Parts: sequence; structure tokens; C-alpha cells
Amino acid sequence: MEEIKYFLDSYTLIEIAKENPNFSIFKDSINFTGFTNLLELHYRLMQDFGEKKADEITDLMRSIVINEDLKDIKLASKFRIRNIKRKFSYIDCLGYTMALNRKMKFVTGDMEFKDLPNVEFIK
Repeated sequence: MEEIKYFLDSYTLIEIAKENPNFSIFKDSINFTGFTNLLELHYRLMQDFGEKKADEITDLMRSIVINEDLKDIKLASKFRIRNIKRKFSYIDCLGYTMALNRKMKFVTGDMEFKDLPNVEFIK
């Protein structure tokens, strides 16, 4: 049986960095994220913990980054337009479609994603 792979969105990365116990299950799983998610992570951690801690955590997360490709960009754009009323961010649309394209579960705590397929919703 193939192990599930997870794409961790910015919300999830922030909760892991804050050591939220609800997200501890991802310490021993196969995880990935995107560069743009690191931007959101670093920004939020700088606000909450300062630059040094933000740099340390972001540097650690670099090891799980996967690159987006043009297919991801186009699908993210189409996904955002189809779901314009939900007001998804560009970064979330990109992460969600990257997960779909790579047969990964998209992990988030963002309410907008709660009822979508292929989402592992955790608060």
C-alpha cells in the first residue's frame, strides 16, 4: 500500500511552527510545500517570533519544497476563476492544484477548502 503524501499549505506550516498538537501527525509523514508557501510562512513567523526564528524555521522547511510548473499555474488560475466567490488567494489556489497534480492530499485549516475533494482539513 502506497503511503499518502501531503502538500502542506501556509496555514499548516504556521501551525506546525507554533507546535499546535493537532498538526503533530505530519512530523512522521511525507510532506511537501511550495516556495510561495514559504513566503507566507516567513512573513507570519517574522510577525510572531522575529526574524531570527523565522529564518531558522523557513530554512528547515526548504527541504520539502517542490517547484511549480506551467501546468500548475494554468490550473490554479482556472481553479480560482471557477471559485471566484470563495475568494481563494493565488497562493492557496497554486498549492491546491500542485497537490492535485501530484496526487497529494492538500492539508489546510482554511475554511474555504473544508468541503473540497482531496483536502485534509484540520483546525
